[in-house]
Amino acid sequence: MFTGLVQELGTVAALEPQADALRLSIRAPQTIDDARLGDSIAINGVCLTIAELDGDIFCADVMQESLNRTGLGQLTEGTRVNVEPALLPTTRLGGHIMQGHVDGTARLISRAHSEHWDVLRFSLPGTLAQYVVEKGSIAVDGTSLTVSAVGEDWFEVSLIPTTLRETTHGELQVGDVVNLEVDVLAKYVEKMLHLESGIPQAKD
Repeated sequence: MFTGLVQELGTVAALEPQADALRLSIRAPQTIDDARLGDSIAINGVCLTIAELDGDIFCADVMQESLNRTGLGQLTEGTRVNVEPALLPTTRLGGHIMQGHVDGTARLISRAHSEHWDVLRFSLPGTLAQYVVEKGSIAVDGTSLTVSAVGEDWFEVSLIPTTLRETTHGELQVGDVVNLEVDVLAKYVEKMLHLESGIPQAKD
């Protein structure tokens, strides 16, 4: 489990394409300080398992399912990524409960700058629209954010300087792809309502 509070901006150290997977090496000295083999770690919101440790670099294997559903396959050497280790029982829950199971991807449509914050507008896949509400929570590349506005096929978030500085969102350009994870509570509520009503649940 994760909270969406990014601990560190890591850097892609190497990518090793395999037949139906990808070996991803990330340089993240702060995070790796107390990491162990087998630990769960979120990279741009995708829950991965540490398979190898080497100095300030850890390696993880990304299976084809994750490559199909996320933007990890588009990473290149030197790209910065959001890194968050798994939640501990003693950790402050400053964001919202996240699983690191990406529901889909979106593109940055526009960004508007102001003196104290930036407003970023992202596309919203139709299969996820029912889970996104104004003032609700959403994870964008593993960062817990609050939806400030929402339309039929888009949503916006308003980001303070701290978020822009300490995550990859400050570097996003129009057209860039991001990973989305909607609030898992919304999905459970939807399922319970469908079970009560007897209406078949919509499938992706």
